[in-house]
Amino acid sequence: PEQDREIRRPGLSGRRATPPPEAEDAPSSSKAAAPSSSKSKDGSGGGGGGGGGSGVQGRRANVESGPRMDDASGRLIGGESFTARIKNPEWLKIREETYASIRIRRDAESEIRTPVPISVTMPDGAVLTENRKTGAGFESWKTSPYDVAASISQGLADSAVVARVTYADYVSDYDPIREGEGGGDVMLGEGGDDDEDDHGPGEGGIGKPVLWDLTRPLVGNVTKLELLKFDGDSDAKTVFWHSSAHVLGEALEHLYGCRLTIGPPLAGGFYYDSYMGSGDAFREDDYKPVEAEVAKITKKKQKFERLVVTKDEALGLFAGNPFKEQIIKTKVPDGSRTTVYKCGDLIDLCRGPHLPHTGRIKAFAATRHSATNWLGDTENDSLQRMYGITFPDKKMLKVWKENQEKAKERDHRRIATKQELIMFHDLSAGSAFWLPHGARIYNTLINFIKNHYWKRGYDEVITPNIYNLDLWHKSGHAMHYKDAMFCFDVEGQEWAMKPMNCPGHCLMFGSAIRSYRDLPIRYADFGVLHRNELSGALSGLTRVRRFQQDDAHIFCREDQIEAEVTGALDFMSSVYTTFGMTYKLELSTRPKKALGEKALWDRAEAALARAMDSFAGKGGWKVNPEDGAFYGPKIDIKVMDAMERVHQCATIQLDFQLPIRFELQYNTGSKEKGKEFARPIIVHRAMLGSVERMFAVLCEHYGGKWPLWLSPRQVMVIPIHADWNEYCQQVRDRLHTEGFFADVDLSKNTFQKKVRQAQVAQYNFQLVVGEQEVKNGTVNIRTRENKVEGEKKIDELVEMLKNLRDEHK
Repeated sequence: PEQDREIRRPGLSGRRATPPPEAEDAPSSSKAAAPSSSKSKDGSGGGGGGGGGSGVQGRRANVESGPRMDDASGRLIGGESFTARIKNPEWLKIREETYASIRIRRDAESEIRTPVPISVTMPDGAVLTENRKTGAGFESWKTSPYDVAASISQGLADSAVVARVTYADYVSDYDPIREGEGGGDVMLGEGGDDDEDDHGPGEGGIGKPVLWDLTRPLVGNVTKLELLKFDGDSDAKTVFWHSSAHVLGEALEHLYGCRLTIGPPLAGGFYYDSYMGSGDAFREDDYKPVEAEVAKITKKKQKFERLVVTKDEALGLFAGNPFKEQIIKTKVPDGSRTTVYKCGDLIDLCRGPHLPHTGRIKAFAATRHSATNWLGDTENDSLQRMYGITFPDKKMLKVWKENQEKAKERDHRRIATKQELIMFHDLSAGSAFWLPHGARIYNTLINFIKNHYWKRGYDEVITPNIYNLDLWHKSGHAMHYKDAMFCFDVEGQEWAMKPMNCPGHCLMFGSAIRSYRDLPIRYADFGVLHRNELSGALSGLTRVRRFQQDDAHIFCREDQIEAEVTGALDFMSSVYTTFGMTYKLELSTRPKKALGEKALWDRAEAALARAMDSFAGKGGWKVNPEDGAFYGPKIDIKVMDAMERVHQCATIQLDFQLPIRFELQYNTGSKEKGKEFARPIIVHRAMLGSVERMFAVLCEHYGGKWPLWLSPRQVMVIPIHADWNEYCQQVRDRLHTEGFFADVDLSKNTFQKKVRQAQVAQYNFQLVVGEQEVKNGTVNIRTRENKVEGEKKIDELVEMLKNLRDEHK
């Protein structure tokens, strides 16, 4: 139930390339391995559900076992850096002294900066050049976003978490390299020679929004200053929980002298991994002391201080922590600078940004703990992970805890076991066994989508499950994705089970001469897919090795993009409206490492924007700048369930690269030389995503109370006395003939117990039969909520059930 999807990837090898279009089920090899088992306050486990995660933690089914540092020498590096739990170890003071000496050098450097007047434009268009209260002009290197906010309203300044700044220009004495900008967060697997992304302002960042500490002085004229609040923006939550991870790390150092490794924010909280030797581990008894220590830290309102450090200075700061040292040596290029943040006596490698001070955190709870390994590799040191959640208001924590209890009750693993829908077995970890009643729901979901396909002009295809690896070299997946594939030898050549359908569909498209009149071609495929997930990452049906998707690829002309995307959005809306779920749309645009002509990207993004305007109305969606896949822009569809949790299942993505790799083309009908043929554009789209994960989402959304059209147990016929058993059997047989899942209870249980058991088993209706009903050729209808609907003739009952089924109720 906890959505602990990592906001950024903490795996510290070179980052995996952008996952394929079916990214909602992309493997987790580039993430720190999820624990194979974990403990929480409620005693529920984290890792694999029903045996799915019971292998050796963090291991794939082959020898390639996850991300590694470039320097793989010496797999066990923790050594004697931690020997026993020690409160406030001496090295905390040594580290602070080292920090203080570096701070003196940086302060001396800052004296050469020359503040100049700057202007700041707010989201409403107001241009500010001075403090409205004092009249003091805004200046570079002095005025911070907090100062600007406070000049408007102190309440605005104190409620903001972080700023999002779009610069018009930079002052002449701003040097992004000297300020530690560029690259990524080395603590989250970014940065290094292989990472060219510029996540900060840096060179070429003008006109692009960047997150900025509220208390960090501005370095140029600002065309847009957004002040983000916890409730109003996902970036604000990410920063809030990132800062909270630092506070958790500080508490762990104070209480136990842990050697901290990495501590990323998650979609619903954060964690910190610590080295505690080979013989120590967190226990539930540690939760209260940690919570008490965090309370002390937040009460002190410790400021988050940003400091730029050289590589050598960073190594000096973290001397004695072999994990931080390895990160610095591997991910910080020689001659460059990076940044650290300080709160209290905690000093941590970090790109930021962070909260102004720890006092913004008003409520904290340690939620669970687990064992993991450095870089997710079981050949590396064992680490101890503690998860936490924080909020800017104590009431929010109370609501969160209540929702966690609800989520625990709705956990799909619990419901699926109780209702006998699925099972797992160690002999096929990560692959669900669909029991008869679970298979009913699974097949109903597939048929639901197939009916849409029929109405919407899709052609279903069936493609092979195994391919020669040459296909994946041609598609480009083998280079970045092979460790997540099941590979094997066939007559001396390497083959693999398919992890996605798109390359096979490209082969089909390219197998014949295509005309512009043939397009669009819409291939739909429910083929079985396999991805070699880390065993420690397996979790019920939300992370599996075997699954199916309602996967489709639309091959279209550029001028057809808008219509096809609009049709896909309408398809998506119909599906999720049927499920009783709401959604939000986001357009993710061209990233820095995009492939293909910028002009084509611009035209495609414009077509997507027009489609979204047409579908949702202007202002009905938002833009995620530079968050598209390297092969094309995409529409992220975030779906909210009954507990207002966010899921990303459906996807609509454009792809310019596969048609190039597979040399796909169609005849344009033009006789102009050089324009006789053109490449199609592929629209990757899925409505459910993986059927397995959608099953889990719906199971928790409905709380196991399946609507009739999806229910695996629709009707239970209950005789009041054994004399009416034969009639009840006839009623059941009639319903079965009409295509309903009906049973009859011929046990010797009392009538009241039969009704209660049927309701607990979530039969939508119980049909009670006594002497009167037999005489009248009727049944007496009750709902699972024990509401008595009264008598109906069998034909009337069938008509009622058909209407409910056909209307998806």
